[in-house]
Amino acid sequence: MQPYLTLDTLKHACTGPKPARLAVLGFPVSHSASPQLHQPALDAFGIGATYVRLEVNPGEISEAFSTMKELDFIGCNVTVPHKFEAMEYCDTVSEQARLLGAVNTVVFGESGTTGHNTDGPGFEQAIRGAFGFLPGEVHTLILGAGGGAGQAIATQCALAKPARLTLVNRSVGKIESLAEKLRGISPTTEIITLSFSDPDLVSRCRSADLVVQTTSLGLKAGDPPVIGEDCMTPVQCAYDTIYEPAETAFLAAAKRIGCRTDNGMSLLIHQGEIAFRHWFPGTTPLPHMQAAMGR
Repeated sequence: MQPYLTLDTLKHACTGPKPARLAVLGFPVSHSASPQLHQPALDAFGIGATYVRLEVNPGEISEAFSTMKELDFIGCNVTVPHKFEAMEYCDTVSEQARLLGAVNTVVFGESGTTGHNTDGPGFEQAIRGAFGFLPGEVHTLILGAGGGAGQAIATQCALAKPARLTLVNRSVGKIESLAEKLRGISPTTEIITLSFSDPDLVSRCRSADLVVQTTSLGLKAGDPPVIGEDCMTPVQCAYDTIYEPAETAFLAAAKRIGCRTDNGMSLLIHQGEIAFRHWFPGTTPLPHMQAAMGR
């Protein structure tokens, strides 16, 4: 059976006792764990709906939203590469999504289409659950800060007004505009920008309390760690936004050094829990989601 639906096949999944009423939109989308996360919570609360994967080509988000509204969808999650495009086609965008610059959760309501971003708040809760502190309380260093996930996490950190925040990217030019935006959010935060080739990278990494890996390095077997082991110390915490595989080269190296580590499964769960509560206010899906994902 096809692991995902398309706009042409979506209508066929919208009948029966558990019609499709929620989806994750992506390209590609077959790898998404969102159905495994959300369906158990839907079932636990007796909600007669199915959560599906929907593969949508870039440039087709407007059509996808129109089709889903016609089919009485409650809402959807949006993953790469659609988070920026989705923002354009929402009637209302939450302040959180506006600040983070992307939409990953959509609610279809009587008053129109509302876009939210649960990645930033989900990251904050994931870090608190894994390490016992909030990102705003420590010096966080973000690897790959120029990407969508890196920008959302950096913005969430700035909203908490930490004393120091370090952004690392292949191209420094790509994160200078982000740094300026973050300085506007938190003028008291010292925001440092570095490239991966900067000679100060090792010392800057070692001075951080929390190192967050947001690049795609680690998704494929044989990918090298994004930074060398000399960049890490045993007193640090290391977080990788990748959850499959569960242990990337970055996390394996951090464990060898003695760091406390966690992977992106906790982020997936917490951002999903917040999204679920946007669709179904008053529910408490977190225990069901954690059980479903083995957490």
